[in-house]
Amino acid sequence: MESKMSKPLATNSVELTDTSIRPFRITIPQSDLDDLQARLTRTRWPDELPGTVGKYGVSLEYMKELVEYWRNSYDWRKHEKQLNEYPQFTITIDGTNVHFLHVRSPEPDAMPLILNHGWPGSILEFLNVIDLLTNPRTYGGNPSDAFHLVIPSMPGYGFSGPTNETGWDVHRIARAWIQLMDRLGYDNYAVHGGDFGSVVALNMGQQAPDHICGIHLNFLPMAPSGDLSDLSEEDKARIAKLESYLAAPAGHKVIQSTRPQTLAYGLTDSPVGQLAWIAEKFTEWSDPIRSIDRDLLLTNVMLYWLSGTAASSSRLHYESATIKRQKKPCSVPIGIAVFSYDLFLPVRRLAERQYNIVHWSEFDCGGHFAAIEAPDLLSADIKTCFRRFR
Repeated sequence: MESKMSKPLATNSVELTDTSIRPFRITIPQSDLDDLQARLTRTRWPDELPGTVGKYGVSLEYMKELVEYWRNSYDWRKHEKQLNEYPQFTITIDGTNVHFLHVRSPEPDAMPLILNHGWPGSILEFLNVIDLLTNPRTYGGNPSDAFHLVIPSMPGYGFSGPTNETGWDVHRIARAWIQLMDRLGYDNYAVHGGDFGSVVALNMGQQAPDHICGIHLNFLPMAPSGDLSDLSEEDKARIAKLESYLAAPAGHKVIQSTRPQTLAYGLTDSPVGQLAWIAEKFTEWSDPIRSIDRDLLLTNVMLYWLSGTAASSSRLHYESATIKRQKKPCSVPIGIAVFSYDLFLPVRRLAERQYNIVHWSEFDCGGHFAAIEAPDLLSADIKTCFRRFR
């Protein structure tokens, strides 16, 4: 199956009733790339007040540099080829199209592991950990630490294409991933997640504890509660940062949780608008020393632009903000990797009150996009965490 920007994958009525696993290859029409070039050439730039860099959003100078590189140096076909080196498939689950990578390890006894991305990320986040996790022997590691990887594009993201109905919240995505792993023949498996993927992972643990041996997260969203008097000063500082974020959440969270459709017109019509909306987060939420490569950032933006999923990806905030919280606990053992430049950092003592924490690591580098910023550290931590379940 070929991907077509003009024909969203999830809207084909034949595919919506098809239960087969279909091989997939990315083949973007040249006309879509030509259209992108024309739009970039005609960019209408906003003004910027003097002395406001970093205060009002992503800077004009930075955006002009990125767009200049996008127009004249970035090569989509190179990255399309790289993505197509990995086995890709689509499948229909619960009435929607799902795109995913399925990379099996050469080690026959490898542990199945599903990797969950969030917003504004994509499957692209995990490319640099695939070989480290599937084939540790090549890197001097223990072959018994190997994983078979399933890396899905969330419904409404990338080549899964736009969702075609309401209700696709984190609970429903978790149910879909449980079905996906079952259809792939994995009865017992591990789960990893970051950003929204962390919430999906925890929901998977709530819904299918008998099938999930453990969960590993590099982001743990949790509101402080209970007695906080016995916490350390560092813990209190973490709580203060979290409470500050919850009191005045980032602009993207407010608008995508309330008016995603209004936002989508600008992002769907303007590649520079889509770039700015994502580049701001990649800049502000990451380790300033371990800067994210421009090509990777632009390829991530391309997955949103070429698939026309600005609206549907934004809807996840809306759908998940309006659902009732499930009070069912997650009994599955959980490992946490804390990267110091993340949005906010979890407090271990509070996490242990709510979850079955069996592993906890703290790193003095990396940020919200840990798989991109510190693939070596994240992959090593995943191996360490799940070693106890083999």
